[in-house]
Amino acid sequence: MNKILDNQYYDLIINNISVSDVDTGDNITYLNERSSLLHVKKDEKQPCDLGISPYNAFPSLYTLESTISIEKSGIGTVHRNSSLRLFGEGILIGLIDTGIDYQHTVFKNTDDTTRIISIWDQTIQSGTPPEDFTFGSEYSKAQINLALASQDPLSIVPSVDLNGHGTALASIIAGRENLEHTFTGIVPESELIVVKLKQAKENLKDIFLVPKDAVCYQESDIVLGVRYLLLSAQKLRKPIVICIAMGSSQGGHDGSSVLSSYLTYLVQLPGIGVSVSAGNEGNKRRHYFNSTSVPPYYNNFELRIGEQEKELWMEIWPYAPERISIDISSPIRESTQRVYPTIGDCREFNFIFNKSNIYVNNIVFEEETGDQLILIRFFNPNSGVWYLRAESLENEPFSFHCWLPNGDLISNDTFFLNPNPDTTITSPGNGAQQLTVTAYNQFNDSILPESSRGYTRIGLVKPDIAAPGFQVPCALPGNLYGTITGTGAASAHAAGIIAMVLEWAIPRGNYPSMTGYNVNRLIIRSADRNEKEVYPNNVWGYGRINVNNIFIQLAKF
Repeated sequence: MNKILDNQYYDLIINNISVSDVDTGDNITYLNERSSLLHVKKDEKQPCDLGISPYNAFPSLYTLESTISIEKSGIGTVHRNSSLRLFGEGILIGLIDTGIDYQHTVFKNTDDTTRIISIWDQTIQSGTPPEDFTFGSEYSKAQINLALASQDPLSIVPSVDLNGHGTALASIIAGRENLEHTFTGIVPESELIVVKLKQAKENLKDIFLVPKDAVCYQESDIVLGVRYLLLSAQKLRKPIVICIAMGSSQGGHDGSSVLSSYLTYLVQLPGIGVSVSAGNEGNKRRHYFNSTSVPPYYNNFELRIGEQEKELWMEIWPYAPERISIDISSPIRESTQRVYPTIGDCREFNFIFNKSNIYVNNIVFEEETGDQLILIRFFNPNSGVWYLRAESLENEPFSFHCWLPNGDLISNDTFFLNPNPDTTITSPGNGAQQLTVTAYNQFNDSILPESSRGYTRIGLVKPDIAAPGFQVPCALPGNLYGTITGTGAASAHAAGIIAMVLEWAIPRGNYPSMTGYNVNRLIIRSADRNEKEVYPNNVWGYGRINVNNIFIQLAKF
């Protein structure tokens, strides 16, 4: 059995420098220039395996950023401009998501052939994996065209999008015009490369006490998807725009995760654009912030856990050089007492008067960030209000952030009683260079209440830009049409605009060395801004995206 698929093996992220020390010939999967996966067998899995292996070694869990407009962003003006007419010709769109309905008419040429270069379906093991990869099945353009011409397409290319999220996003970026449904994608002459992600391993869900039926994906599979897109683009020698409309509330919210830092690096290379969603956590009450500046140097805060919540995690991130302890009490005030920071201990607490189990990793030095991290995992918690006390060990001022899981990993009945909507940007949106996109209602120019807010934990300006994200027209599986809402939809919208700028710059020869970061700066510079607002800010970033303004400004030089 391929170890990357085998639930008996943990997939642990390690630095490539360490590979030679642990490589046995069949236990390493290369991720990128910085990291690899080490596959470690565990016959009996326990929550406190996180402690034996460090926190940063376990891939984070990602969820989808949308739920199942064009003139607002100046796109129609650029389409109609006879000297521009930018429709994405010569540009590749790379999508890592739930797959694509390749049979939908919006992804076909007028002769009914496909505009999809290839699909890597990580969930199907019966076909041939891509070159240099060990799992999943790759379907080429020729195979997709053969399928489209047959009576039974799925017998040739069995890849489907059961969720619809990936199909919707791909159509927003690159869907062909359909006048009957008053629909068109932003760059309908671009070509697509699609990665359909497999679900996260059960053992990764188990280690973070995530329900087994939760729909989520693991960071390492997304990184492998990015690598596949880049290799495909290099073979075709074409620019590529990568859209990632998924997010995670795990980690330090500072851009240091494997995926965030990888995208920050890539976007500085010529011909690679990256658009990522900001997240939909702004009004979910899943973030708490405290700053205690005067004695006594402790802070009490409260978490309400809903009745249906059987397992969940939360993370507390203090700022260096502070060190804090944590005390957790149940709704009936049964307490763990103070849990002090250590190097790698995992402490289990079995409450006497209820069936709740709590696992606490108070990590004095989290390897990826260098900061303290307190990871608290609840198993079968009593519903009601839980009480937490964070206390300075040095008896001095301190501050910290606390995050609950994002997306559908917990219910809306679980939340902090005194939440803070700021610093809720999900990874990889906290990365320094990739374009982080929030969503606004293009019909009334108001920010979507659910849109995550900045800044990052270390004060970087995020989000970068706001794009239309309310009931955006899209294609859906089964040759249907509908709308999609959220920052995922907004990131797809922005990805299409990045493709337009790259088409002008590289295939048309106006700026052959254009990087994704260059494009981001053009987008930021040309954004529409309200004179009543101060920019940048943690809600709108630098304003509302407007591609036509980019070319108006470029025409002045």
